[in-house]
Amino acid sequence: MAGAPEKKGNDRMARAWIILSALVAGLALGMGWPRLRAGSLPDAVNVADSIGGIWLDGLRMTIIPLVVSLLITGIAKTVDSARGDRVAMRSVATFVALLWVSTVIAAVLTPVLLGFFPMPADAAHSLAASLSRDIHIEAPAVGIGTFLRSIVPTNPIAAAANDALLPLILFTAAFAVALARLPAAQREPVTAFFDTIANTMLVIVGWVLALAPIGVLALAFGVGARAGTSAIGALAHYIAVVSSAGLVLWILSYPVAVFGGRIPLLAFAKAVAPAQAVALSTQSSLASLPPMLKAATDLGVDRSVSRVSLPLAVAIFRVTSPAMNLAVAIYVAHWLGISLTPSAIAAGVAVAAITTVGSVSLPGQVSFLTSIAPICVAMGIPIEPLALLIAVEMIPDLVRTVGNVTMDVAATTAIARMGPTHRDADVAGNHEAGGDATAAPQPALAAGVTGPLDKGERP
Repeated sequence: MAGAPEKKGNDRMARAWIILSALVAGLALGMGWPRLRAGSLPDAVNVADSIGGIWLDGLRMTIIPLVVSLLITGIAKTVDSARGDRVAMRSVATFVALLWVSTVIAAVLTPVLLGFFPMPADAAHSLAASLSRDIHIEAPAVGIGTFLRSIVPTNPIAAAANDALLPLILFTAAFAVALARLPAAQREPVTAFFDTIANTMLVIVGWVLALAPIGVLALAFGVGARAGTSAIGALAHYIAVVSSAGLVLWILSYPVAVFGGRIPLLAFAKAVAPAQAVALSTQSSLASLPPMLKAATDLGVDRSVSRVSLPLAVAIFRVTSPAMNLAVAIYVAHWLGISLTPSAIAAGVAVAAITTVGSVSLPGQVSFLTSIAPICVAMGIPIEPLALLIAVEMIPDLVRTVGNVTMDVAATTAIARMGPTHRDADVAGNHEAGGDATAAPQPALAAGVTGPLDKGERP
């Protein structure tokens, strides 16, 4: 059992390397096609664009049913895990607040970074011209009044049909919260139904992602043929900008521990270092949970807090996910020369923060597309570039993992300072006897931190 996270991590890394190899091969083939004299370059590009477009459409068709079903089940499980336990309730409230704060930070920071360090103009123009722009969704209305009116759907079905993601997601979130308030006999059949839909859609997404090397190779061929070597520099620029958003949140973890948890800076850095090392080597928060629990103990956090808060964090909390997902969407808009209005950015913030609740249990490559694509759609940004960016996600994913693990421990120290814990008598008795306090209090939580969470850090 202990080797399961490591095996899944190795499989994930192998898939990532295969997709990255397909990207490199596609770019090289596109740039070198004229020298090969294997046929007309325009004809080859048209064929490649068609193949890549079909693969993207296969992903696009799963977005709405997958996002809706995951959001309903994710919110239901989050509310379930917090029900009846003060530590869990405080943890959920803290995590939600940090998710929104981190998303707003990314909304401000990413445009500022791109203003100071923009993609070279020639590269941006070449790359924008290299991608198919047949599908483009209009950005939300500029006027704040019209925008606010537009976020409440008069017809959720029509919102889904028209790719109006923000109204649809807000309706889905309201539906999920209302569902969580129903008695278990009424609630559980509905959540089971949407859980089945989510699992079915994930099977389909898995089939499509099995063809990712072909789709990425085809799309990269077209980019290489049209943009040439500009594509390589642009991808390096993307890695630097998006990783910066995660680095800021990683650094922010330290003041959260110092001021929120009243932990000396050096003591926190020393205690969390082993968990960070595991996170770097495995790219998995689940695999980092044991050293995170030890770090909390070393920092003086009561076990009754850490053994609820940290597993809950692993199950539902990815502080870097909405921020870095939004940074990706803003970067794509910058790449394609799309000016984002305040209402478009506000829509992106809301979608990024809300959908992260449903995406934390997904494998990295699935989550990259299913988490960021709704943000792009809500902001009026084409999703075609995501097929190329997924191939270079390995480095930003390292930043995500370490940032998440560090903030998990920091948030736990702050939660421990919020007040005394009041656990059920049977749980307290189990703790006094030296038993494990993680399984008994939260059945939904225990189910939430099993196998599916062993993944790249997405959001």
